[in-house]
Amino acid sequence: MERPLITGTTSLVGLIGWPVSHSLSPVMHNAGFAATGCDFAYVPLPVRPEHVEQALKGLVALNFKGANVTIPHKQAVMRYMDELSDAARFTGAVNTIHIQDGRFCGYNSDAIGFLHSLLEADFDPKGMRVAVLGAGGAARAVVYALARHGVHSVIVLNRTAERAAFLVDDLAVAFPNSALSFEPLTPAALAGLDGRVDLVVNTTSVGMYPNVNASPWPEDVPIPANAAFCDLVYNPLDTVFLQQARAAGARTIDGLGMLVHQGAFAFEKWTGCPAPVEVMRQACLKILTGG
Repeated sequence: MERPLITGTTSLVGLIGWPVSHSLSPVMHNAGFAATGCDFAYVPLPVRPEHVEQALKGLVALNFKGANVTIPHKQAVMRYMDELSDAARFTGAVNTIHIQDGRFCGYNSDAIGFLHSLLEADFDPKGMRVAVLGAGGAARAVVYALARHGVHSVIVLNRTAERAAFLVDDLAVAFPNSALSFEPLTPAALAGLDGRVDLVVNTTSVGMYPNVNASPWPEDVPIPANAAFCDLVYNPLDTVFLQQARAAGARTIDGLGMLVHQGAFAFEKWTGCPAPVEVMRQACLKILTGG
């Protein structure tokens, strides 16, 4: 679909990060704007870590309607927000900013994006036992979404167990009645998940392009075939982690759904219009598959 002309009335949004050249967000959002006729344009905004404050002031000065925030700025921008959503506050990260009357409203759309990706795949985790691999920002959003949705339990596994412990302790404040625990991410711990979990989520970057032959699950550790496997990595779409799970007979869910649904959340915040989710998904697929 042809992109409408940018005019003097076009509203601007963009992506703040360092780097941002790899992101699919400009393609995804601009396809959505074109499909809906929204007079918006999305631009990449490479911002060095030492320039975050100036960049945010610049957004207001240039009358931007908002921005997405990616690595390494998701925590750094929090101190400049006038309002924070519960998800942003409890995950300790902002990835979507809505600017209204010069005020910054900070959101974390990774949590809702992850949950919607599962539900879209006809997989409802409510009441289930979940293992989360990794304890970074994405893991925090995933655990927040799962606990808020009412899963039975979450085990966070990370190579540095202390980091997993911090995550569990922090989110236990928000969900005191949830069964959150942590273990070191070792082959023995992964082998011990068999029969204990219904869903395994990889939130690490292991297996992401260009290191496409890597997996957080060792080859010699049996896959619990009765569990579903979800990988937040979307480039490549079919990671080694998902290939291992599928070969063992397990159900798999790739990371594209989370990318699209977190983007849809931002789209709707900025425009006030329903997001064309399928258009946004196809725009990403075209890039990822070279179609």
